[in-house]
Amino acid sequence: MGEVVSLDAYGTGTRQGSSSSGGKQPEMDVCFDRRELGQILDVYGHMVANGDWRDYAIGHDRDVCVFAVFQRASEAPLYRIVKRPKLARKQGMFQVIARDGRVMKRGHDLQAVLRVFDAKRWKVVE
Repeated sequence: MGEVVSLDAYGTGTRQGSSSSGGKQPEMDVCFDRRELGQILDVYGHMVANGDWRDYAIGHDRDVCVFAVFQRASEAPLYRIVKRPKLARKQGMFQVIARDGRVMKRGHDLQAVLRVFDAKRWKVVE
């Protein structure tokens, strides 16, 4: 069973009952913050309204956080929106990965990365 952590302690990265003298603090899981999750859910809402997406899942770990979108819940995700803070100084911590594993877009700014889903990008000009 997991350790109980107060919300205040979670936000500052400290855990209740852990000593502040000496030892290294245990790392907290990587999560989307409220602003990032709002941006992702805005795109998700538009895609659901268009009938393209129907379900989502969120997973997180010490190194990565993933927002996966599905056309049907029983299938593999269509896209994964990934946050890896360790890549923040290199390629950018945000990326969109397609079902086949291709990195569709990556960068430092989540809003710019999410533009890969703009309706204008997917329209066929006749």
